[in-house]
Amino acid sequence: MADIDIIIIGAGVVGLATARTLSQAGLSTIVLERESEFGTQTSSRNSEVIHAGLYYPKGSLKARFCVEGRHELYAFCESHGVGHRRCGKLIVATTDEEVPLLENLRARGLENGCDDLTLIDAAQAKRMEPALSGEAALFSPSTGIIDSHAYMLALLGDAEDAGTVIAYHAPFLRAEPTDGGFRVNVGGKEPMQLTCRLLVNAAGLTAPHMAQNIEGLAPDHIPVPRFAKGSYFSLSGKSPFSRLIYPAPHSHGLGVHLTIDLGGQARFGPDVEWVDEIEYAVDSRRSKGFDEAIRRYWPGLPDNALVPAYSGIRPKISGPDDPAMDFRIDGPETHGIDGLVNLFGIESPGLTASLAIAAEVSRRLT
Repeated sequence: MADIDIIIIGAGVVGLATARTLSQAGLSTIVLERESEFGTQTSSRNSEVIHAGLYYPKGSLKARFCVEGRHELYAFCESHGVGHRRCGKLIVATTDEEVPLLENLRARGLENGCDDLTLIDAAQAKRMEPALSGEAALFSPSTGIIDSHAYMLALLGDAEDAGTVIAYHAPFLRAEPTDGGFRVNVGGKEPMQLTCRLLVNAAGLTAPHMAQNIEGLAPDHIPVPRFAKGSYFSLSGKSPFSRLIYPAPHSHGLGVHLTIDLGGQARFGPDVEWVDEIEYAVDSRRSKGFDEAIRRYWPGLPDNALVPAYSGIRPKISGPDDPAMDFRIDGPETHGIDGLVNLFGIESPGLTASLAIAAEVSRRLT
């Protein structure tokens, strides 16, 4: 018999949400985390936005899980006392040529189940946000912000209450399929070997590398990881906006947007910088590109008002010249290994979609 029902690799927001869902379903669960605490990479290095679900192609996993997850996430925050605010978002067309982009975005959002989107003219947008400049805007009232650390802490609390054990400084080394499950080797100061019936690879940026260490998984089921770094700059001084402000989106990101945290501090980002390694230093020289992008929708940005804040890296599985990829949730029906689910390319809106992704993983395995 296996030592444990399920082992989850990675204690980011999706790993924690999955542990919560499966342990509450009665499965004994261990989460392996190589770092000293949970959520140290993508889950804590993002915009902390609760997305509505309007950007993604109809029928995609991103569209489905973002909309489902957004409803679940707001309910979870309310029931668990997690800090959040449904502040709304304005997506701005700064030229007449960009207005059709907003019309197309609204149509896509409606197809995805975002039924509260409103296209407004420049005067209406100006009344909502006097500092804003643009020809038109798309208003998304269901977009919000969240304290991501408090959210992960609440997920962990629920999971541990249901019996989940989280092991820190416990890197996953390899897994070998056995009759009825997997034999998993774990590193760290006290290396160990465990057996489990089910295995979930929720390692985020390193998920493809973890998959390479699962014996019997064919190479054509393991994507090549691509890292898109995004830097953020904080605004020195009071924010002139009470809502999130986004430019019209481009192919590999949502542009240099303005978000606010629960304390009212404004920050801008992320930009897109394709990198080969995971490193988080912010190059202060990138602020020049930020200034130019921000002044398209906020001409009143003061000189030298941006301060380097932090950066994150999107765990992409497509490159700069490729179409954006959907989430990949590869279960036994894909790769042929019973009891295994690999999660690849869980970038934005992964935070918003986390509870819905966890439910899908449970469905694939139970």
